[in-house]
Amino acid sequence: MNGRNSTVGTDREATAGGRPPVVEIRGLVKEFPVGGLLARGTVRALGGVDLDVRSREIVALVGESGSGKSTIARCVARLEQPTSGTLHVDGVDVLAREPRRASRAYRTKVQMVFQDPFGSLNPTHRVEHFLTRALRLHRRVTPGAALRARLAELMDTVDLDHALLDAYPHELSGGQRQRVAIARALAVEPEVILADEPTSMLDVSVRIGILNLMRRLRDERGIAILYITHDLAAARYVADRTTVMFAGEVVESGESTALMADPAHPYTRLLLSAVPDPRRTGTFDPAERAALRAQLLGTDTCPHSRDGRCRQDAPVHHVVAPGWTVRCHRYRPHADAAGPVLDLAGASTAAPVPTDQKKDFAA
Repeated sequence: MNGRNSTVGTDREATAGGRPPVVEIRGLVKEFPVGGLLARGTVRALGGVDLDVRSREIVALVGESGSGKSTIARCVARLEQPTSGTLHVDGVDVLAREPRRASRAYRTKVQMVFQDPFGSLNPTHRVEHFLTRALRLHRRVTPGAALRARLAELMDTVDLDHALLDAYPHELSGGQRQRVAIARALAVEPEVILADEPTSMLDVSVRIGILNLMRRLRDERGIAILYITHDLAAARYVADRTTVMFAGEVVESGESTALMADPAHPYTRLLLSAVPDPRRTGTFDPAERAALRAQLLGTDTCPHSRDGRCRQDAPVHHVVAPGWTVRCHRYRPHADAAGPVLDLAGASTAAPVPTDQKKDFAA
């Protein structure tokens, strides 16, 4: 599954009501050097990724650890320099205009919320310092009454008591620290927020509050959010679209509810099979799941690549429905038969799927 992604069928721009993307990624490749100082080896973290994020839209980026999710976010945030590919923000070719480092104007548009809220906040400063510094660096407010009013507004936006402006990070709960990090990002009035697993280090009881906050920011402020997560249930709840990554490449992308209900790619099915479901029968041994994952990773061993086509040609994106694509040679539309569900042995067993979205893989 190497090489630049290409598209077959209707245009993926049909999603989100035809609005132009705020962030447009095409053919993004990132390779990291490996070995010693004089070594010339590289490991490819991203293998030609295409991705769009529009205003008033949350796009979830899901996949296992090492699939390239955070690398995409760091490239968009300009914390990493892509090896090749293009990155457009508001129609501007960012890598061509600012090849070495991001300008302050770019960082005003694109903000990042990190996974560890405690690690992203300096423990020697109070909450007021974090918000005030962002406002002053980006020249968003003048000192005095206007500054105090803006600080209060930011605290209200993330549902925090104004008294916490005087608190230190260690005096806050994990959820409160993450809300402070989000408030700091909002201080510069960004168009895009890159949320790199913002709930993974929080208690389950407080995660829903952060997810609802993200939805509110999307609806009320029109912010485009790229939400990186391992939690498929959270992705289904918060995201308009979900993009599945595997080994540095996008293998499936579509509207979240439809994709989760009836995934087209074997790897997406493998991910969903790991989600606890009391309605499911059968055993899911971790060792067997790991073996199946290894099979899917290799073009010689993938149970859906018996004809060896993946060794010769990179799979292309096939359109399942408007705005929903899958990247696998074995995908074929199947109008009458029930869709298959991938089991641990790599075989397919019949299972009911929505009648308007039925599909299958070629035998």
